Amino acid sequence: MTLILSNDDVERLLTIEDCIEALDEGYREIGEGRAGNRTRSDIITPTIHEGGLYALKSMDGVIPKQKVAAIRINSDILTWEMKAGNRVRVKKPAAPGERYVGLVLLFSTDTGEPLAIFPDGVMQRMRVAATSALGVKLLARKNAKTVALLGAGWQAGSQAMAVCAVRDIEEIRVYSPTPATREAFCREMANQVSARLTPMSSPEAAVKGADIVLCATNSLGAVFKADWVEPGMHLGSIKPAELEAAAVAMAAVAVTHYHDNEPTIIRTHVDPAKEDKHGVRHEPTGIDESAMPTLPDLILGRVKGRGSDSEITAFLNHAGLGYQFAVCGAALLKKAQAAKAGNDLPTEWFTEDVHP
Repeated sequence: MTLILSNDDVERLLTIEDCIEALDEGYREIGEGRAGNRTRSDIITPTIHEGGLYALKSMDGVIPKQKVAAIRINSDILTWEMKAGNRVRVKKPAAPGERYVGLVLLFSTDTGEPLAIFPDGVMQRMRVAATSALGVKLLARKNAKTVALLGAGWQAGSQAMAVCAVRDIEEIRVYSPTPATREAFCREMANQVSARLTPMSSPEAAVKGADIVLCATNSLGAVFKADWVEPGMHLGSIKPAELEAAAVAMAAVAVTHYHDNEPTIIRTHVDPAKEDKHGVRHEPTGIDESAMPTLPDLILGRVKGRGSDSEITAFLNHAGLGYQFAVCGAALLKKAQAAKAGNDLPTEWFTEDVHP
């Protein structure tokens, strides 16, 4: 049978701690060459939605130790808006019922059969946040108590949960450009983290005196300035341009997520010369991530972490991997099977008796 799970199932079964533990092991496997990831690919075309583009995205990976392979597929309508002076990318819920389309398929490396199918929404934010948490665990000061969180959306919520899972955080200061958004975020997250959540009226106020700064926005430009860096800070970002290059240059230790993760982009009837107008590309960051050590390097001890409480550290958690869905998917599958969760469908519906 092939297991069908919902986002509600994923949220109920899979904790942020589960993802952190699974990814810690997973990065050791891929860092030692015992697992595989394939570069993400995007096909971008025009769409009927004014000012938007259609994107078909796929990314996949295999963790042989868990006997699981995964592919994540997104079928998106992309639009762009200006918020607080920054250009941001916004996915439009254009499917019937104003819904988004993203799926993860898990396969057995023993038989090739499909093991499970579920939406990507909850897992994708958790694997991003759990990866950021590994950066915090290995680079932030052990006595870090205060977090500045720049962003108050879907990704920011999981970042708050993840940082609290690896450090004894007392306060999270939250900034987003819209007061109602940051205030609602603090109310919603109050039941999910033990730290005190404080909405802040400016990013400068949020980051002043913070031990950890986490950027969790959909901005295509910088949201954290080099002038705001203080000794001992740990800086984290999930988008390439969120941190000014000068801020990253101040770090004694700067680590990137993974090398060789630039997506393959195929365009049809989209003029590359007008790509900046569409906002497909981030603004140039001036940061050479290819020269940085990676998270697997850090986890395996190939590079040193923080050397003192006064050092500045940075973790650039950019361009996720399909491999993360294999690792977290394997952990989810075990918990779902143990809880007898989800719905079974005949595997014959997804296999065939003719040679493909």
